[in-house]
Amino acid sequence: MIRQAFVLVGGRGTRLGTLAAATPKPLLEVAPGRAFLDHVVLELARHGVREITFLAGHLGEQVEARYDGRAFWGADARVLREPEPLGTAGALAFARDAGLLDEHFLMLNGDSLFEINLTALVADALGDDLGRIALRAVPDAGRFGSVEHGGGRITAFREKDPASTGPGVVNGGIYLLRREVAQRITTLPASIETDVFPALVAQGRLGGMAFDGYFLDIGLPDTLAQARQELPERWARPIAFLDRDGTINRDEQGYTHRIEDLDFVEGAPEAIRMLNEAGHLVVVVTNQAGIARGRFTEDDFHRFMQAMRARLAAHGAHIDAVYHAPWHADAVVEAWRHPDHPDRKPNAGMIERAFAEWPSRRAGSFLIGDSESDLEAARRAGLPGHAIAPGGCLKAVVAHALATSGRTALNTTETA
Repeated sequence: MIRQAFVLVGGRGTRLGTLAAATPKPLLEVAPGRAFLDHVVLELARHGVREITFLAGHLGEQVEARYDGRAFWGADARVLREPEPLGTAGALAFARDAGLLDEHFLMLNGDSLFEINLTALVADALGDDLGRIALRAVPDAGRFGSVEHGGGRITAFREKDPASTGPGVVNGGIYLLRREVAQRITTLPASIETDVFPALVAQGRLGGMAFDGYFLDIGLPDTLAQARQELPERWARPIAFLDRDGTINRDEQGYTHRIEDLDFVEGAPEAIRMLNEAGHLVVVVTNQAGIARGRFTEDDFHRFMQAMRARLAAHGAHIDAVYHAPWHADAVVEAWRHPDHPDRKPNAGMIERAFAEWPSRRAGSFLIGDSESDLEAARRAGLPGHAIAPGGCLKAVVAHALATSGRTALNTTETA
């Protein structure tokens, strides 16, 4: 699980002409009040990144005003402004010299949106590689330059050539890097794409992983117009609500809370990855009356969920958000005593809070649980409810829920 991402937002956007003359390219609006960069932030936050640093330069004060010191869906944002144009590698070196780099981190372009399963990109260890690039096949690679790869490694970069049209595989602008990459940046200014990555390829230490998610670069007036046409529809996602005990993990004895008792039901990691890649937000809604009854503490619950998320990450799967409602009429812990808390299922409070707090929509949303209380909560929220039987396979239930929701995946529109 990667907690840190660095987003490059320092370019001048010269190909956009007057459109980006007074506004950093990633901050251009794609809907009223919403910048293109907001979509990038949402993708990072929902995949569990908790620290987002914007590497700014040109008109960086506007990036600071919008993001610095704020939190977005659990991710803390800050802005680091380079004192002079240093290039994309130089911006990373500036963050290195500020002592900000974890051992592993994500780095990505703020002027392109590549909706991939970031958890899958980082799930496997890099081994001897120093980095891994998310790759995308496009119908016309001439504007980007192409990438040759095989066996999980990048073997060559080909220069962009607008006169040469045709399909190809391109750099998707999202990188998993080791801190050692930044230590190799010694001459400034420098470009990570043209100075650093080719050197890693020559050493056979740069990996590549292909994805087919939605991909859009706003470097040209026509692709900015495309963003303004398509992204408003993509902002709000359907939510797959999942109960926890008996739905994601086995709950043979009840009140499961010890990490050593974490055992997934059949097909659970695969089911959650399926939902991730179908474009749904995955939100856990669980009562956890054991906290109110004094069987375990809220800290025990959070530790258990942290372990669950780590194990799911090893399968390339992730949970976007977790809501719990420990209140109970018979609580022995006074703080959790309530006759009928609106969050506690079969009430729909947790569901409604998730809809309010995340960019989401009810169309295509549904709930999966193992009890009548779960299904009643779905009914009260106006959502389809799907039951998983004892000993059932969550992947099969998810496949059925997606098929009957009429929305099996987000549109994978691509652009060159």
